[in-house]
Amino acid sequence: MRYVPVNCLREGQKLGKTLYGKNNELLLSEGKALSKTLIGSIKRLGYCGVYIEDDISRDIEIVNVISDKLRNETIKGIKRLYLQTSSGKPTVESKQELHDNIEKIVDELLENKDVMVNMIDLKNFDNYTYAHSVNVAVLSIIIGIALDLNRNTLIKLGLGAILHDIGKIFINKGILNKPGKLTEVEFSKIKKHSMLGYKYIRDRFKLPTISHGAILEHHERYDGTGYPANKCGEDITFFGRIVAIADVYDALTSRRPYRKAMNPADSLEYIMGNSGTAFDSDLVEVFVHKIAPYPVGTTVVLSNGYIGIVLENYELLSLRPKIRVFKIGNKEVTPFEINLKDDYSYLNVTILDVINEIAS
Repeated sequence: MRYVPVNCLREGQKLGKTLYGKNNELLLSEGKALSKTLIGSIKRLGYCGVYIEDDISRDIEIVNVISDKLRNETIKGIKRLYLQTSSGKPTVESKQELHDNIEKIVDELLENKDVMVNMIDLKNFDNYTYAHSVNVAVLSIIIGIALDLNRNTLIKLGLGAILHDIGKIFINKGILNKPGKLTEVEFSKIKKHSMLGYKYIRDRFKLPTISHGAILEHHERYDGTGYPANKCGEDITFFGRIVAIADVYDALTSRRPYRKAMNPADSLEYIMGNSGTAFDSDLVEVFVHKIAPYPVGTTVVLSNGYIGIVLENYELLSLRPKIRVFKIGNKEVTPFEINLKDDYSYLNVTILDVINEIAS
């Protein structure tokens, strides 16, 4: 399968990966042929793009770092807990469900610890808050695994990461979802969410103290320009420094009412460009080795004019993937594969850009 942005979807294309609605209900099943009406629905729901299955990409497999079942169950669980918190008090059962799901995520990631994050996440506007929370937990745990943290510590990291934005429950939704630029007053209110979330979790949850740093300090910046306390360097907790990277990366790759999503390569470039200033440079180095800048299924253009689909990525050479070329310039060709990692005739060839669509 391959990834296609929504504006490039065509009638008759077959969906390669199931889509879910705002309540995480099944929306469109894998294999469904797209109609004009369905394409319109996908756009209205706020999806950036979807995976499709076709002849040129039929054998390309997208390997998820955790199963869709577990991911969807965790999204449902965190949504339930947020709604209960907003309306009163979360139940003991919801808190236990959260802990159980984080344990399952840690165990699945430990089983797949050599897998790079290769997939473009399919988030829509309506499930952004909950999907983002789960993604930040997954990305944070991946960093933790790469740092050889033990299982118990990974669970504590995941719990703090998945609850990092719970303080936004106490912020006016009109400000949170404002499509335009925030005023200084509005931004000052937004900035309160990390402290509000920390105080709520400290007083109402039996969360390990070490997990609190992920909630309170995920907006602190390594150079001291963050909030709420302008902490810098290693004065920021270890969990706070990890979740700061995961939070920004997932936010950048998500479409929001006030801006378009950035592709993984540009988002990683932003993280690397702010290494040592916004983010801990040692943690950034670990992170960039685990995230594929050009995920499997992405269509890219090369510096020699070749256009192709990414087939495989390599952890230590993430900018040199294996590619299936199907077009040279404007001319379609019989597909062939090249490996930028070790095909010596392509040593000077680089990826210039991610492109939107192959010829239909």
